[in-house]
Amino acid sequence: MIEAAVVVTGVTKTFPVPFKRRSVLAVRDLSLRVDAGQVYGLLGPNGSGKSTTLKIILGLVAPTRGKAEIFARDSTEVASREAVGFLPENPYFPKYLTGAETLRFYGKLCGLSSRALTKKIQELLELVGLTSAGDRRLGGYSKGMLQRIGLAQALVNEPRLVVLDEPTAGVDPVGSREIRDLILDLKKRGITVLLSSHLLDQVQEVCDRVGILANGELVSEGAVNELLAVENQTEVVFEAGSEELTRQIEALINTAGGRLIDCRKSRKTLERLFLDVTLK
Repeated sequence: MIEAAVVVTGVTKTFPVPFKRRSVLAVRDLSLRVDAGQVYGLLGPNGSGKSTTLKIILGLVAPTRGKAEIFARDSTEVASREAVGFLPENPYFPKYLTGAETLRFYGKLCGLSSRALTKKIQELLELVGLTSAGDRRLGGYSKGMLQRIGLAQALVNEPRLVVLDEPTAGVDPVGSREIRDLILDLKKRGITVLLSSHLLDQVQEVCDRVGILANGELVSEGAVNELLAVENQTEVVFEAGSEELTRQIEALINTAGGRLIDCRKSRKTLERLFLDVTLK
């Protein structure tokens, strides 16, 4: 049986409203499982409970009911977070530090020795594509570069699970592509990735499974390909075909009892077009 990286069971979270005799329900009876080695996307509009769910999993917020586990350890235990790296939606780093100094600081917090850190810092800077900017102060970093140094600090302790809250928020298409490539690279290394986002097209490219939250409830969950499949329809894509070939295919479909729904030129996404014309 595949090991579970994260298991959430019957979690509900309510927050009291200060000076008022009522509370706000952030998450209701949430249960989900993230297998080790998966990239799992937690989707939903703003205010749907994504960030609250991640904080409960990380042990930063206690659930009102239910529990969360990380590699079979209750997330309320400090030891459960030893194998976890975290990049919040709006990370704060001292702007007077360089990229390399930032990684050294977080490495020291994780108990790494100076000798081990020297090699580790160079490896992480290379991994996130910031080798040439390692000696620059963070005050001169772009939003995309800050997100990448944030991802590097999340990896400094060689985690088995990386939790990313809106990792591409405010990042341009090129920076978003670089971050998504990094996520796929983490998957190849066997690292489990749990990320939240409201940008559906980006999540579609990297996630194995997704859970969709709305008003604090899990309204849909499953493998990406299964959730996106249109029932009773099959796509056929071919190139260098004439109009006559298209007519023959349509006739064959009709003869076999099917019906041609649409016939059109294949299209790339606007993002793909942007990347194609700007990265030449």
